[in-house]
Amino acid sequence: METLLSLSAWLTAGVIFALRVTDMTLDTLRVLVVMRGRKGIAWVLGFFQALIFVIAIGSVLKDLNNPLNILGYAAGFATGNVVGMLIEEKLAIGHVQLSIVSPRRGAAIAERLRAEGYAITEIPARGKDGMVTLLSCSVLRKNVDKVHRLVNEVDENAFITSEDVRPVRRGFWRA
Repeated sequence: METLLSLSAWLTAGVIFALRVTDMTLDTLRVLVVMRGRKGIAWVLGFFQALIFVIAIGSVLKDLNNPLNILGYAAGFATGNVVGMLIEEKLAIGHVQLSIVSPRRGAAIAERLRAEGYAITEIPARGKDGMVTLLSCSVLRKNVDKVHRLVNEVDENAFITSEDVRPVRRGFWRA
């Protein structure tokens, strides 16, 4: 109990927490850039993530009698995941394939998005209640909210889905 009240024990646990937040933030970002095929960035993130991990786990293993170290390690792990996700959301790296379904306003949506510089493929399709227009649009992740707003201005009932994609070859990608 005396150990738990010492400033040194709390400082060590705080350092372990900070190391683990940093480690897991880098790990989360590394996994996301690996999925997007960014080898160089993945290598750098992986190097520093592993380095910080070894320092953090070594600090915990040096004093397993201090439960604050274990709590700092676990809390840093959980917090680092969330921080990594928040940073990645802000960076918005990569491309997204949007599928937009509109029963009545598909052509108008396509026209509006093309006027804004987006490449759109129109596909006639059959939905539950009859014919619909399926629009396919590949955009940078940072532009997804803008495209969503543009679609809603034309047809607020349009159904929109998205999935991460990696450009392979050719086509039109708005920079």
